[in-house]
Amino acid sequence: MTPLTTHLSSLSLHIVSKIIYHIKFNLFAIVLISILLYYISTRGRKVFLLDYSCYKPEDSLRCSHDAFMERSTLWNIFSEESLEFQRTILEKSGLGQSTHIPEALWTLPPNPCLGLAEKEVELVFFGAVDDLLAKTGVKASNIRILIVNSSLFSPSPSLCSIIINKYKLKSNVLSYNLGGMGCSAGLIAVDLAKHLLQVHPESLALVLSTENITLNCYFGDKRSMLVSNCLFRMGASAVLLSNRPSDRYTAKYELVHTVRTHKANDDRGYRCAFQEEDNNGKVGVTLSKDLPVVAGEALKINLTSLGTVVLPMKEKLLYYANYIGRKIFKMQMKPHVPDFKKAFEHFCIHAGGRGILDTVQKGLHLTEKLLEPSRMTLYRFGNTSSSSLWYELAYLEAKGRIKKGDRVCQIAFGSGFKCNSAAWCALKTVDPAKEKNPWMEDI
Repeated sequence: MTPLTTHLSSLSLHIVSKIIYHIKFNLFAIVLISILLYYISTRGRKVFLLDYSCYKPEDSLRCSHDAFMERSTLWNIFSEESLEFQRTILEKSGLGQSTHIPEALWTLPPNPCLGLAEKEVELVFFGAVDDLLAKTGVKASNIRILIVNSSLFSPSPSLCSIIINKYKLKSNVLSYNLGGMGCSAGLIAVDLAKHLLQVHPESLALVLSTENITLNCYFGDKRSMLVSNCLFRMGASAVLLSNRPSDRYTAKYELVHTVRTHKANDDRGYRCAFQEEDNNGKVGVTLSKDLPVVAGEALKINLTSLGTVVLPMKEKLLYYANYIGRKIFKMQMKPHVPDFKKAFEHFCIHAGGRGILDTVQKGLHLTEKLLEPSRMTLYRFGNTSSSSLWYELAYLEAKGRIKKGDRVCQIAFGSGFKCNSAAWCALKTVDPAKEKNPWMEDI
């Protein structure tokens, strides 16, 4: 090989290596820029609540305290002591005279069968979804994400399949069926929808929440299981979420934060709301006397996380100064409880029972007016499980209290034990004269 040929070969190799280097560098740059753009786009993708709907059962299913006790007596299932215990619980429960129980519990004898359980689900879900689609003008075929939750009822085909079949959703709809998550499942579903909307642009998510009463009434004499009979009632909610930027101008709320707390690593928390059989093989949900205490502990953990992103700086500094003084300098002082009233104008606390509401009110130093939506929901509709938060928000709207820029805190508790929270910001002032929700005839 001549010197010239050798030189040309070396030059060619040098040029080729430089070309390969530049190609690799450019590919790396393109990949890096793509990852950064994807991260920015997903992190910055906002989630909006277009609207929601709560099902209001028919008047024929209304159940006063006397009607409830009459049914319980005529069933000839409970002992005299159990009947008297249920009467006492009802009187102290905070439930009013107009809550609702399903058809299966009106018959003599009661008929808690699968057919009537499915009928109850269809009644509450179809009613809520029909109303929601009518209010928003959204076509069911445009829904890309479907999340359904019912803690104690999981038929086959699934609840998601019932909705998909009824409304003929597209075959590529992303569907999720949440079971066993307790009364906090509504916010778990919202949190799941939020994460899915972060990675699926230009999408609508439908979140449905309920608890099935038909198959979950307890027919035994164990007192800790009888409590749930007195508290849980019919209800359901349908919530439509969107990540489409254009929907900001028509949406009611923007989802700001969600925080989830789980206490199943603590035995007391794990068993404080537990589905099991009694000594006679009757299935029910045991509600422990520790429930309010466990709820308070879970709430403290949850709000500690939420407080870091929603509280004003002054409240944060007071909290951290108090913490350092107690833990590091061993100063004798009471723990500082941040004033969440400075972070939110409204609170929707899961209407699980009077004891739970009293615990939250005391822990957060909330006024009676701030607890009014929760207490009124418990009074009018009872514990509707994971849907109760939306009845509470509907109450605020019906009263004309939601103004543009208002911040709303939803807090839910559930078996496991779980405490979940969500922070919303109102994008418009809600005019009750233009609203259609289950409170309109009562307020």
